[in-house]
Amino acid sequence: MAKPLVQMALDSLDFDQTVALATKVAPHVDILEIGTPCIKHNGINLLKTLRDKFPNNKILVDLKTMDAGYYEAEPFYKAGADICTVLGTADIGTIKGVIDVANAYGKEAQVDLINVIDKGARTKEVAALGAHIIGVHTGLDQQAAGQTPFVDLGLVASFGLPVKVSVAGGIKPATVQQVVKAGANIVVAGAAIYGAADPAAAAAEITALARSA
Repeated sequence: MAKPLVQMALDSLDFDQTVALATKVAPHVDILEIGTPCIKHNGINLLKTLRDKFPNNKILVDLKTMDAGYYEAEPFYKAGADICTVLGTADIGTIKGVIDVANAYGKEAQVDLINVIDKGARTKEVAALGAHIIGVHTGLDQQAAGQTPFVDLGLVASFGLPVKVSVAGGIKPATVQQVVKAGANIVVAGAAIYGAADPAAAAAEITALARSA
C-alpha cells in the first residue's frame, strides 16, 4: 500500500488568513484543500494564488458540484486544481462530467459520499465510471450530532476497488492511525490543525502518525 497522504482543510472565509495558514502547514502536508465555504467566498483567484505559492503540494477544490459537472469543474482544473469534488448525490451524468474533465486535464475527481443513502451501491457505480477518489465524509453538522466516518470507511474499503479512499470528519491525532489501518489512503484534518496553538506542529504530528500507521 502506498504511503497515506495527509490533507489539510482550509475553511476560513478570509483570503489573507487562508494564505497565511497554508504557508505554515504546506511543508507538513501533501494536499491543501480549499474548503467549500472558502472557495465560494474567495473564488478562483484564491486557487491561483495557492497554486503559485505552493507548487509542491496538490490542491483540492471542494466544489461539491451538484449539476453541470464538466462545465463547473473545468475552470478550476485549468487554474491549477489537482482534485475537484462532486457530490455522490448528484445525477450520474454530473459525476461522469467531473470524471471526464479530470481525465482530460490529467487530474483527479473525488466523489463525496456525504448524505448518500446507499453508499455501497454508489461507490461501486462511480468506481465503474472511473472515479479516482471516494470521499467518506462526515459533515460538520453530522459530527455535531455525534456521527463518525468509521462505519462508512469500513464499508467502502471492504470492496477493494481500484480507487483511493479519502476520509474526513473530526480526524485528530488520536484517530489518525485508526483510519489509516481501516483503509484510508487520504486522511483529512481541519480543526485539529487550524484550531491548534501551533498549526505547523499539529500538521507535522498528524502526518508522522499517518506515515507510521
